[in-house]
Formats: sequence, C-alpha cells, structure tokens
Amino acid sequence: MNTAPPLQIGILVFEGMTSLDALGPFEVLARTPHSVCHLVWKDRQPLKCDTGLVVTPTLSFADAPRFDVVVVPGGPGQNELMADQELADFLRRQAQGAQWVTSVCTGSLLLAAAGLLDGYKATCHWLSLDFLRLFPVQVVPERVVIDRNRVTGAGVTSGLDFAFVLLDLLRGEDVARRLQLMLEYDPAPPFGSGHPSVAHAGTVAAVKEMAQGMLARRAAVCVEAARRLA
Repeated sequence: MNTAPPLQIGILVFEGMTSLDALGPFEVLARTPHSVCHLVWKDRQPLKCDTGLVVTPTLSFADAPRFDVVVVPGGPGQNELMADQELADFLRRQAQGAQWVTSVCTGSLLLAAAGLLDGYKATCHWLSLDFLRLFPVQVVPERVVIDRNRVTGAGVTSGLDFAFVLLDLLRGEDVARRLQLMLEYDPAPPFGSGHPSVAHAGTVAAVKEMAQGMLARRAAVCVEAARRLA
C-alpha cells in the first residue's frame, strides 16, 4: 500500500489559452497513478479559451498546494501575461519546490519571462522559436525537450507527446505505454503539413500571414519581457 501523499499536478489555465495545450496533457496526467491533477488560475471564475471553449479552474493561486509538477500552456492569451507580475511570482514560488517545471507551446515564453528557463534547453511552437531566443534559453527546435527538471513541448498537439514523456518520467514506461494504448494515441495525420519542415512552402507562408497580427503583438511583449529580465 502506497502511504506517500499523492503527487500534486498543477496545470495553469488562463483567458485566451489554446485549450488543447492544457486539456491534452490533462487527459493524460489526470490518469497518473496516485496523483491529483488541478487546473489553477488567480481565481475560480470560468475562462474562455481562444476558440471559445470555457474552462473553469479547480483551484485559485491562493488555494494551491505546493505542486510537484507545474504545467504551463500557451496560446494567444499568453501575450497579455508576459508582464503579469502576480503570475510570474506564482510560477517562481511553485518552481522552488516542484520536481518538474514544464510547458507546452508558448507556455515556455511565460516560464522564460519569469526567469525559470535561464540556462536551460527548451522549445515552443515553431512560429515563436525566435521569441524564445530573446531570453537566456538554449532553444532546441524539437517536439519535446528535457533538460534537468524542465520539460517543454512544441506547438499545441505536441502536448500529448509531452504528456506521455512526462508520465514516463513520473511513473515509468510501462504505465505510459498502457495509458497510451488505453487512450488509443496512435497518430496518423491525414496530411503531411504538421510542421514547416514537411509542409509545402505555400502552406507555411499562408499560416505565417494568418498569424501576423498575433505574432507582432507577441514580438513586442517578448522584447519588453526580455529587457525587464536582463
């Protein structure tokens, strides 16, 4: 019988996040044996994700225990949080005692803005790798990057790969393999366009144009955050 306290996993949620960044990992990590998985924000009011899905936090910052695992998602709403001192302070406090400090997509920019990726290898969404390079981070453009107790995932859907890698670190490969089968995680993308390295040049250009406004805003807030950190 396991008499140790359950593992405390805290997944940040916020207005304008990309829901899959948080909920993809949640579907995996909430099934971690002998653990409790929380959705945490400043308060418990419902939050609207970037596509309109509404998510309700289960814990406020004030009520949060000391997390063993911290997961920070990304999405357009991340831009507005790069200068949020309350969030940065919360992440720093939690990181002090956490076994694992992690992120998906542009959540790594929030960790970087809090100084929690200084000197670490990390990744994020391919459209924002240059913004991560503004910080003292060794950027590695891979799907999942592990450096000591930091684990970062690339864009959006990589959150599932990230979650299974993290589950392996937490509970071992056998547990991760069984859950992967139970969830039937067997990716077979219908189109070869999931990354700029394999997508047609015209597709890459169209996506960049579509994201131009959001990326301009992200560039400005990241430059300012990097300046403050320096």
